[in-house]
Formats: sequence, C-alpha cells, structure tokens
Amino acid sequence: MQKISVAHIQNKKVKQEKITMLTAYDYPMGVLLDKAGVDMVLVGDSVANVVLGLESTTEVGMFEMLHHAKAVRRGVKEALLIGDMPYESYQTATQDAVANAKRFVDEAGCDAVKLEWFDRCIEVAADIVQAGIPVMGHVGLTPQTAEQLGGFKVQGKDADSAKIIIGNAKALEEAGCFSIVLECVPDKIAQLITKQLSIPTIGIGAGLYCDGQVLVTHDLLGLFDRFRPKFSKQYVDLGAAVVDGVKNFCQEVRQGKFPDEVHSYSIKQEELSKINGGDLV
Repeated sequence: MQKISVAHIQNKKVKQEKITMLTAYDYPMGVLLDKAGVDMVLVGDSVANVVLGLESTTEVGMFEMLHHAKAVRRGVKEALLIGDMPYESYQTATQDAVANAKRFVDEAGCDAVKLEWFDRCIEVAADIVQAGIPVMGHVGLTPQTAEQLGGFKVQGKDADSAKIIIGNAKALEEAGCFSIVLECVPDKIAQLITKQLSIPTIGIGAGLYCDGQVLVTHDLLGLFDRFRPKFSKQYVDLGAAVVDGVKNFCQEVRQGKFPDEVHSYSIKQEELSKINGGDLV
C-alpha cells in the first residue's frame, strides 16, 4: 500500500469514499492500525485518560505528546500520522504554536497536527499552515475547553449555537485546514457542514453524514471502561480477554503447571554432571 498523503485524504471526499481515523499512543498499536488499513492515525491527547489514567486531557503537554508520537511513528508506515497539539501548546502565542507544530513534524515525524477551536484559532491555524505544516481543525465539543462549553455534552443543538459551529468550520477551511473533526454535534448539522465544505469532515459523535469517522481505539477495543460515551461503539472486548488470560496465567503458576517442559530450556546430563557432581540443590 502507498503512503497516504493529505492530498489522498482530500481526494477521498471528491470520490465520496469514507475516511477512517483511529487513535494510537504506542508502537504496537501503530503497527496494528497500519496493518488493518486505517487511513489516518491520531496520536490523541486522550492518551491522558486511556493510557496515563489522568482525569483531563489538559494534564498532558508537549513532553508526553512527543514521547508517544515518536513511538507511534515507529509503527505507522502507511497511514497519515497526526499529532494532537496539547493544551497551552498553541493558545498562548502564535510563534509558540508554530514552533510546537514543527516539533511534531521534525522530532516525532508526524505528517500533520490537529488543534481544537479557541478564540484565536483562525490566526494560529493559518500561521501553522503558512509554515508548511498541514493542520486538521476541530470544532463542536472541544475537550480541552469543555468546562467553558458547559461540560462534555452535545454542541449546536439550537440554531444560534449551530450557526457558530458552522461558521467556525468554514473559517478553518479558509485558514487552510485540510480536514476538520466534528465532535458531538447533531447529525443534521454535521451534514450541513460536510456539504458546505470542500475539505473532509471527520465525525466523532456527529452522525453518519461526515466524510469519515474517528474513535478512541481503546473504546473500540474494550480496553477502557471508566467512561464510555454514547457515540462510541465497542467492536471487541479485549479487556475481558486480557483479564481471562492473566487469570489463567496466575492459576497455572500457583498450581505449578507453568512453565512446563515445552516452555523451558534444557542442558545435557553430561554437562550438568560437571557442575557440583550433577546434584541439584
């Protein structure tokens, strides 16, 4: 399979081909998602919740995000790799935002970065694009600033707030974003945005009409049960399989069944006899 580019992703919208995106935070998952044929892999700041056990995505910064992005890059060879810019890495000063975006590309090998909507989002997104770095926007529910939106709930449920989200999406397209994530917005609003934009929309809790879909991989695989949003579908319960496997391991160790001869190494008796007369202590 050929390495997926930004142009390839944008062309999928033209061809009306659905786009897939999932999150990864380490090398093994990067390898597996790539092998499965996922179009885009996001090193999401959701690493804070599903990997590091933190309460909020605002609790990770550039150090953690670059660390995980480097690991994922080693595993992803074909999918478009996107680095999720963490809280306060792009909201403070424009020059800092550009510098941090460059770190995702230069240090971690990402193909693009993603940033969530905030008051100066247009200016920052345009400057990062001008610096030659592809940018994915994010509107609707923005987890890094969810408290300002009244918590983790659906956005754009009334006409006025929906118009704002539609305007934000259009503005990000004009700023040069190559794609936009629509999170937790009514499906018909997502459909309107998708029809009005020439760039792909990637939905998460935004219904069927988006150009593509993204989920947190740990939710999809049943590896995170602290919170499960309505929009997230669990396709397999690896969490239960892991617990069963570990229980079997513990049982066999305690019963003296593991390791058996098949899982042990041997030494020839004549060599053993040269050691302390071959007596086992």
